[in-house]
Amino acid sequence: MERPIAARASRARRLVELALIALPVFATGFIGSLATIPNIPIWYEGLNKPFFNPPNWLFGPVWTALYLIMILSCWRVLDKVRGTFHAKRAMGIFAVQLVFNALWPIVFFGLHETGLAIPVVIALDLAVYATLIVFLQADRLSGLALVPYAAWVSFATALNIAVYWLNRGL
Repeated sequence: MERPIAARASRARRLVELALIALPVFATGFIGSLATIPNIPIWYEGLNKPFFNPPNWLFGPVWTALYLIMILSCWRVLDKVRGTFHAKRAMGIFAVQLVFNALWPIVFFGLHETGLAIPVVIALDLAVYATLIVFLQADRLSGLALVPYAAWVSFATALNIAVYWLNRGL
């Protein structure tokens, strides 16, 4: 049976929205990897790191999973609050956390500025928690889905501070 034109148009619009959410999220990941990957074997490996530093191979899969969760969570929130003030606020806060997400690896890995990266990663923490709260208000599942992201960024903050502390004299 043929689906009504309105239903097909709605499905097409939702797929376009998914792509429009995925594009900046994956761009953020791509920017981060451009700053990070070349600096791991040369610069990052030479730093003193805390006992809780995970193996380098873990970062790629974790970030990939987190980016996918972010995309799906944002897409779901957009569907729940489309056309409302809450949608604009949620998408705006989501965009802000993406900016800090892209900026942090540039500062930490690209510029080798572990100290300057601390306020950036703290801003990222705040933006991620703001996103989580706004997403919780729109859709409980979408907000809860961001808990691993918030936990990982909080861990990254502790790691950034420890790396700075252990290498401040170098």
